[in-house]
Amino acid sequence: MKSSITRRLAFGLFAGATLLATAASAQTFPERIIRMVVPYPAGGPTDVIARIVAEEMGKTLGQNVIVENLAGASGAVGTRTVARAEPDGYTIIFGNNQTHGNNMFLLKEPGYDAIKDFAPLAGAGAFEHVFVVSNVLPVKSMQELIALAKADPGKLNYGSTGVGSGSHLATELFMTRTGIKMTHVPFRGAAPLVTELMAGRIDVSNSTLPSVLGQFQAGQMRAIGLASPQRNPQAPDVPTLREQGITNADAESWAAFFAPVNTPKPILDKLSATILAILNKPDVKERITKLGFTLNVRDPETFKPYLAKEIQTWADVIKAANIMPEGN
Repeated sequence: MKSSITRRLAFGLFAGATLLATAASAQTFPERIIRMVVPYPAGGPTDVIARIVAEEMGKTLGQNVIVENLAGASGAVGTRTVARAEPDGYTIIFGNNQTHGNNMFLLKEPGYDAIKDFAPLAGAGAFEHVFVVSNVLPVKSMQELIALAKADPGKLNYGSTGVGSGSHLATELFMTRTGIKMTHVPFRGAAPLVTELMAGRIDVSNSTLPSVLGQFQAGQMRAIGLASPQRNPQAPDVPTLREQGITNADAESWAAFFAPVNTPKPILDKLSATILAILNKPDVKERITKLGFTLNVRDPETFKPYLAKEIQTWADVIKAANIMPEGN
């Protein structure tokens, strides 16, 4: 009996000591550099936004926050790296609907579970999608694109930032709604896709607005339709799909910050509060909005049901498009 009581007391003391140690660790966190993984190549819109937030985090927390680009396997390489990282708050990720949603259905072995292996820190918002075409393609509207695609099914090619990416699935949704067929050409991120589109080797892409905004504003490609309910103030001359008679084909690619799931809650709370405050700063909002990104800042509890709904929505699109899982 005494030994049982002694064990319970010892366990209680141990648990109490652990809680105190965790609280103390959170108070002094961070004590060294934080690594923010971007699972795509440098130079794309996800990378730019991550660097803006990382810079501000460094100022707030008093420690450098270094962005590390770990591209590959539709974002799975960098994402699984973070899932397996020490859950101490020193490794976080700026993920999106591909890394923390679609990869679960489109990769045979992603190497992580988007829900079970991660704790949301903050929902940032979404990239709106815009249809852009090569300057050598003789179309200036969505209806002209549809007519050209129907004239020779499969001849036109469309680029995306990878199998299962927002640009891929948004185009599959569009083709389902309009009854057209184009050939998919996946790339490892936005930068190489944009290069090939400007060179005329890719006909069309339903790209995130930030990844092509500067290029079509400079006349290096042509924007013909925004897949959003309303026009974007950064591209006011681009009509929506709805304005051109195309319904139920709007799409957005959300982005959010995550940490490994077993990171102590006090540290999660500190990281979350820091990122939320940064995303709500007027100067940061202005810098990010100018990129064409639509901010919709959500705390973890608000973001979780949104995440669940988005995963189900795109799982349905994947099933309807009969997209089969690939090796990685």
